[in-house]
Amino acid sequence: MPNIRTFSKYWLPLLVWMAVVFTASSDTKSFERSSRILAPLLHWLFPQVSDDTVHFIVLIARKCAHLIEYAVLAMLLWRAVRKPVKNIFYPWNWHEARLVLLLVALYAASDEFHQRFVTTRTAHATDVFIDTTGGAAGLLAIWLIGRWKKRW
Repeated sequence: MPNIRTFSKYWLPLLVWMAVVFTASSDTKSFERSSRILAPLLHWLFPQVSDDTVHFIVLIARKCAHLIEYAVLAMLLWRAVRKPVKNIFYPWNWHEARLVLLLVALYAASDEFHQRFVTTRTAHATDVFIDTTGGAAGLLAIWLIGRWKKRW
C-alpha cells in the first residue's frame, strides 16, 4: 500500500497536470479559438483599442499562460522527485533542480512536437524556451520560499 499512496500523493497530480498541458495543445486551445473569447472581451472593455493591439494582448496572455502552466509542472515534478516529508527538511539539491528543469524542457519539446500534428497549431522553438523559462521560474519560486522559511 505505501507504493499506491506514494504514487497517488506525488505522481498522480503530476500526471493529471501533464494531461491538462497536453490537452491545452489541442485545437480547442488554439490562438484562433482563444482570440474568439479574449478579443470581443477586450473590444467591449476598451472600444477604442486597435485590432493589432488586441492581437498583441492575446499573444502576451497566451505566452503568460505557457509560463504559468510550466511553472506548475516544474513545481509538481520537483515535489514528485523529492517526495518531501512533513517537518523533515532536506537541503536544496541543485542536481534535482537540474533534473526537473531538463524534464520540463523535454516535455515542452514533446508538446511542441505534438502541436506539429494539430492543424490549427504551430510548433515554435521559442515556445520551448518560454515553457522552460516557466519551469525555471517555478523552481526559483520554490527555492525562494524555502530560503524565506529557512528550510535551506
